[in-house]
Amino acid sequence: MADVPALVDAHHHVWDLDVRPQPWLDEPGNEPIRRTFGPHDLRKAATRPIAGRRLTSTVVVQCIASVPETRDLLTLADRDPLIAAVVGWVDLTSPAVGDVLDELRSGTGGGRLRAVRHLVQAEEDPHWLQRPDVEEGLRAVGERGLGYDVLVRDHQLPQAARLAERLPELPLVLDHAGKPPIARRELTAWARRLRTLARHPQVHCKVSGLVTEADHDTWTIDDIRPVWDVLLTAFGAQRLMFGSDWPVCVPAGGWNRWAATVEELLDDCSRSEKQAVLRGTASAFYRLSDEKGRTPSCS
Repeated sequence: MADVPALVDAHHHVWDLDVRPQPWLDEPGNEPIRRTFGPHDLRKAATRPIAGRRLTSTVVVQCIASVPETRDLLTLADRDPLIAAVVGWVDLTSPAVGDVLDELRSGTGGGRLRAVRHLVQAEEDPHWLQRPDVEEGLRAVGERGLGYDVLVRDHQLPQAARLAERLPELPLVLDHAGKPPIARRELTAWARRLRTLARHPQVHCKVSGLVTEADHDTWTIDDIRPVWDVLLTAFGAQRLMFGSDWPVCVPAGGWNRWAATVEELLDDCSRSEKQAVLRGTASAFYRLSDEKGRTPSCS
């Protein structure tokens, strides 16, 4: 039997509420996901292939501002082969950020730490990514060969563009396409800001989290396609990567419905473009091993 082509989910969450509370789950609308989720739950949920590819590996991403949570994720990655990489959290404003990163990388599962993230979307400072202490922290991230997941809302995209300009050697990936306001159908300003960010070649983008920004109950592919068209034109397939944002996507339809949508969006793409979005871009950015055990360099 021939091997099924690999599919990388570049944005996957797990949490164990008995070990580490997730206060954000108390927000209205999160009732369907207000429980513990582990890798086995994703295995059961992700049954639909995309363009003939079945899920083979994921990138697990932090949820809360917690170094202990990052340790938990690295330990989990060390024992579960589904998790190929971890995006963790460290305090980028701390003078000790480099030491913390070194400690995490030398601990259990530390080799799976490939990037860090901070919830900039929750920061009120409109110049948070330009703070001198934050930039110094991000330089420490880059010096260790790690990338940075940029989590901002659409009005914060100029911050991300300034970061890309000031730190051109730091590999960046934009989470959830910068959270376009799909439900409000107001994409003009988002698209303009997104294109400005995409001009920086070290910036990549996750095709993830879009259904969460749409109307959870009524969205269709017609709501998502205008966003996809902007992303494909601005970044090209070689800088786009598929992500499910599972289980956050559950209230808006879940893994399989999003997978079916992505497959339809990819209909007009070439084989090489599908390969990039569904595996290649994430594998290069997060330095995931291929079938022969080689690890691509970070792009």
